[in-house]
Amino acid sequence: MGTASSKDESATAESQGASIPFGLMDVFLFSIIIGLLTYWFFFRKKKEEVPEFAKIQTPTGLPSTIEGSFIEKMKKTGRNIVVFYGSQTGTAEEFANRLAKDAHRYGMRGMSADPEEYDLSDLSRLSEIEKSLVVFCMATYGEGDPTDNAQDFYDWLQETDADLSGLKFAVFGLGNKTYEHFNAMGKYVDKRMEELGAQRIFELGLGDDDGNLEEDFITWREQFWPAVCEHFGVEATGDESSIRQYELVVHSDVDPNKVYTGEMGRLKSYETQKPPFDAKNPFLAPMSLNRKLNQGGERHLMHLELDITSSKIRYESGDHIAVYPANDTSLVNQLGEILGVDLDMVISLNNLDEESNKKHPFPCPTSYRTALTYYLDITNPPRTNVLYELAQYASDANEQEHLRKMASSAADGKALYLSWVVEARRNILAILQDTPSLRPPIDHLCELLPRLQARYYSIASTSKVHPNSIHICAVVVEYKTKTDRVNKGVATNWLKNKQPNENGHKSTVPMYVRKSQFRLPFKSSTPVIMIGPGTGIAPFMGFIQERGWLRQQGKEVGDTVLYYGCRHENEDYLYKEELAQFFKDGTLTQLNVAFSRDQVQKIYVQHLLKKNKENIWKLIHEGNGHIYVCGDARSMARDVQNTFYEIVAEYGQLSQPQAVDYVKKLMTKGRYSLDVWS
Repeated sequence: MGTASSKDESATAESQGASIPFGLMDVFLFSIIIGLLTYWFFFRKKKEEVPEFAKIQTPTGLPSTIEGSFIEKMKKTGRNIVVFYGSQTGTAEEFANRLAKDAHRYGMRGMSADPEEYDLSDLSRLSEIEKSLVVFCMATYGEGDPTDNAQDFYDWLQETDADLSGLKFAVFGLGNKTYEHFNAMGKYVDKRMEELGAQRIFELGLGDDDGNLEEDFITWREQFWPAVCEHFGVEATGDESSIRQYELVVHSDVDPNKVYTGEMGRLKSYETQKPPFDAKNPFLAPMSLNRKLNQGGERHLMHLELDITSSKIRYESGDHIAVYPANDTSLVNQLGEILGVDLDMVISLNNLDEESNKKHPFPCPTSYRTALTYYLDITNPPRTNVLYELAQYASDANEQEHLRKMASSAADGKALYLSWVVEARRNILAILQDTPSLRPPIDHLCELLPRLQARYYSIASTSKVHPNSIHICAVVVEYKTKTDRVNKGVATNWLKNKQPNENGHKSTVPMYVRKSQFRLPFKSSTPVIMIGPGTGIAPFMGFIQERGWLRQQGKEVGDTVLYYGCRHENEDYLYKEELAQFFKDGTLTQLNVAFSRDQVQKIYVQHLLKKNKENIWKLIHEGNGHIYVCGDARSMARDVQNTFYEIVAEYGQLSQPQAVDYVKKLMTKGRYSLDVWS
């Protein structure tokens, strides 16, 4: 509008003629006219525009269909079963896919779905579809937490008061009994669904990864489907045939710039890196240091440093680093040889269900070599569904029967699978080697194998001291199986062989940071008790560095107490010099180390805790200290927790149940934190 006024002014001035000068009265009158015109102009515009704005209304009450509604998708594609999965390592997603695939055997149609991609408030509309059912395959991560992709769903469940009456549901949880909050997410979803009015049509399944998760799932599944049939009045069709989910397309003439070479998400993302970095867009961090930590022994313990200078990645002490490894090239080559295929052939596996959000099982187009190296898990024992699907390709009748038996739900079949596959740690290559007539098409094998997952490590540094690097402490996994094969851990062996400079090139590691709840107290003056034997020392290196940094800043820092353990002082005492220096300069108030095998009687961290129980109680009860435990969940974490029960009972003069309740309350308040694995 100001522009219009200035145009009017210049036009008027020109009409007066350059040769006629303005008098004061002329300027005064002219100003009044311009002012009146401007006022009229604004007034007129206002008068015109108000009704226009009044007509604009925000639509309300529209159904949530439009784009991201799973209900509309189910209606469009004739589905009546949806299986949502909360998955961190891919297993829950795999189970969901298997259940969705099962549906056709009962005259029903299923789809698996990532809750992150849909609005779960649409669950209240599922009853619009005849004979509809929702199944949840929910893994529990960390200390009773939802997986990353189920976090929004979990938040919604906590906040919603939706009426889910009419909704039919079932839940299978994936957990590990060595953890304090076994199957917390599965239990919560099952309980919450019922509270919101939904009808459970089959009992909650609780899979235990510390036992045999596959068997737990099969046992639950074989009872689940008859319950579905009974509830909906349907019968099994008897169709046990294999159904391919993807079709093979071979690219004979393809632009190399359009072929994936290991990227997790965006094509060429490893060539042109763009933040922010996450699971679908990892940062290629240069390896700046790779050193062996132990002085002797058969194991290889290592300290790695990754450079994150140009990444804008931020991390805190206690966070986890996720690393995407690559499979051993010799295993990949052996698979190519045994199946007689050209691994450098460029292919795509395209989903036959055009409506599916998942167009490919892994980034396509790519080569078989890339898929087997970066995208597929070829080292873990295959699950029974893979054996079932592959059995059809065994030309020897006995071998085919052997594979089918292991994939059956019969007791002897389950026992055979447990001994021949799980306990013998046979991977897909070993199975092919020990089943000479089994030579499946490689494209079907690639369709069936699960995705190679990122590996998580507790970060062994603090960004307060190391803002541009992330440290990892890990032990290389290598062991002999019952079949005399040597199995190697994918990630640790891959990392072990990464050197800062490889043939003049910087060696890089695809990674991202996963936030954790494992945090130092908000007040630096709060005492901390850290228990971390072996590589469980990792997050505490970050904690100790940070407490040292806070002291340097002049902050009041409470007692910093460490309980560390290893086998032999002269073999595998990790960070021995660094810890001694921290103790010497006062950063560490106490350094308690248990060498389990340096004497006849084994000494572990819990024995040292008992030895110092009076001091421990004082730090906890009077100093409001925080306890942190990192390492093995199966034995160490449990033994340490039992020791705290004993200390609390003795010095707090409490009964055993009261002592247990005291420690559980510490956990609830965030004063007893665990970062453990099994």
